[in-house]
Amino acid sequence: MVLYVVGLGLGNEKDITVRGLEIVKSCDHIFLEAYTSILGGVPKERLEEFYGKPVTIADRGMCENDADDLIIEPAKDKNVSFLVVGDPVCATTHTDLILRAREVGVKVEVVHNASIMGAAGSCGLQLYNFGQTVSIPFFRENWRPTSFYPKIKYNRLGGMHTLCLLDIKVKEPDFDAMMKGKTKFLPPRFMSVSTAAEQLIEAEETTEEEAYNVESTLCIGLARMGQETQKMVAGTLKELSQVDMGEPLHSLIICGELHDLEFEVVKEFLIEGSSFSMEKQES
Repeated sequence: MVLYVVGLGLGNEKDITVRGLEIVKSCDHIFLEAYTSILGGVPKERLEEFYGKPVTIADRGMCENDADDLIIEPAKDKNVSFLVVGDPVCATTHTDLILRAREVGVKVEVVHNASIMGAAGSCGLQLYNFGQTVSIPFFRENWRPTSFYPKIKYNRLGGMHTLCLLDIKVKEPDFDAMMKGKTKFLPPRFMSVSTAAEQLIEAEETTEEEAYNVESTLCIGLARMGQETQKMVAGTLKELSQVDMGEPLHSLIICGELHDLEFEVVKEFLIEGSSFSMEKQES
């Protein structure tokens, strides 16, 4: 029997590959990982109708704490599908699940699909010019981490672009309610490009190491990539902090050195009157 880790792509339920769909329809159990990403607002019921089978939502607790019993154990004698938005190997959560399954003798097969790692190239930047990808977490009142900053600086010193994956909060516990003995979860939150830009501006003001210039370094906001409503906007961090990109999911790119051909595409999304200029970058 097999644990299939199946990529769903980015847009909607029909972005699954033909092979992936055939596998899902043949499985005894189907789990949808639902805390590292979402599939364009597609509800579980729509997936169940498309597959013709029930789907179990795998939240963070199930993926990290209960996966051995609820996901891996059944795959010892039945076929199990673990569905992942984007491509299965773009998050450590999924790699961890694969390793744990193989350690107990469960056969694992990965079915790849499109992910934000590739879709980011739609803005015109060449994928081979990207450096390390970073994650930007939501800042809290007493927790404002800048662990992503050195990686951005490293990329920029090498002339490389940085893809920033923006935080999402799904099924986060309401600690105030828990203190009163109630089990309650906070509403889902998805970081926007404007919030990410604000936090990156704060990170630069805090560190003062000039990894990027908030008023002149070109950045690109991405929203709902792979969907019909996808949107891309280019500008400085200060400019993007004022932009409304609409519904999630969002990502952000901090550009390194731009080739003329890259900018030919990027300038189509440049905010009118932007303070960025290729001349300043080259000087």
